[in-house]
Amino acid sequence: MGWIAHSDANAFYASVELLFRPMLRDKPIVVGGDEEARHGIVLTKNQIAKKFGIKTGVALVEARRHCPDLVSLPPNYPLYLKYAKMIREIYADYTDKQEAFGLDESWLDISHIAKTSRDATHIADEIRARINKELGITVSIGLSWNKIYAKLGSDYKKPDALTLIDKENYKEIVYPLPASDLLYVGPATAEKLDRRYIKTIGDIVNAGQDSMKRMLGKVGEMIWVFASGNDPTPVENIGAEGMIKSIGNSSTFPRDLIDTDDVKMAFYVLSESVAARLRENGFEAGTVQISLRANDLTSFERQMKLRRPTFITGELVDAAMQLFGRNYYWQRPLRSIGIRGTSLRPIGSAEQLSLFEDEEKRDRQIRMEYAIDYIRARYGYFSVQRGLMVGDKNLTSLDAKKDNVIHPIGYQFVS
Repeated sequence: MGWIAHSDANAFYASVELLFRPMLRDKPIVVGGDEEARHGIVLTKNQIAKKFGIKTGVALVEARRHCPDLVSLPPNYPLYLKYAKMIREIYADYTDKQEAFGLDESWLDISHIAKTSRDATHIADEIRARINKELGITVSIGLSWNKIYAKLGSDYKKPDALTLIDKENYKEIVYPLPASDLLYVGPATAEKLDRRYIKTIGDIVNAGQDSMKRMLGKVGEMIWVFASGNDPTPVENIGAEGMIKSIGNSSTFPRDLIDTDDVKMAFYVLSESVAARLRENGFEAGTVQISLRANDLTSFERQMKLRRPTFITGELVDAAMQLFGRNYYWQRPLRSIGIRGTSLRPIGSAEQLSLFEDEEKRDRQIRMEYAIDYIRARYGYFSVQRGLMVGDKNLTSLDAKKDNVIHPIGYQFVS
């Protein structure tokens, strides 16, 4: 039996922040956005904040109701990327088969150096100790013969813990867990299962593969395979250069967006930051994805493949507005929107040029984008602004690049 480890850095963003703010170690800490600008959510929290019932993904305003003395820190993604790379360098001393799942999680195939469960636990404990000693943060590790159970193991005990799930104990550990703990079972799927009295991972297994397929189609069949421990997916070799899967940004604006002009301004604010990050990281995006959330908190996402990959702000906005026009009919004002560039590839990759596009004009746009990057780097973000940005300072006063989100590679979006 081969051995796969899933390593998860505990409260990663908060743990890294506290390395540089030791005076805050005894206080409840969260990393999140700007509360006053209405786009603050909890990205991560330390153990002290967790004891107050604060959960990842809740609004900072709500978190503060649970804990008035809460300390909120803005995210510092370049710093987190740096520490994620250092963690992966430690993993590399044990295996070249490591697959990132976000910045703070990785699967590691250690089968070549771990022949028994005793070998695997010894290696996992050594990795945990090294990361704590060398970087000052802790990880929880799950060990199993497949990726899904290994991830369940890293979630099973936190912080700074090791859980072995083998063929002797998996039914005892895995089957009682809530169905929603299983990778690929998002809130919508969990609700469908609950309506059929399938509440645990064991219930999924006992329902049978055919029944799950009738219930949820191919997704149901896949969920049954994962729940039963039969996932054959290997650990992919994804190094630091493959960590970034998409680059995006979203925001809840100081007021609701009420018409197409508002949306276009908002997309420009966000797209400028996304385009700048694409250039900064040496990528161009082949697909644009938008997310919309109305003021009744209903939301959805849409995406489209671009005719040619880009890092040009205007081209990202054009694609976003096309998606918006096709899919939103102003049932309600919009509370927040987001845009993401995905299907990334290195800048300068070979491509088929079009006979019908003005390449000189596009080259001028590219040079202009780089010139704006240079000016803003020297004189600040607001030293150069587009004309339409003066229309409403409430919508365009955000320095979106500071809040830009780099989305590391993940397994799959869940429903």
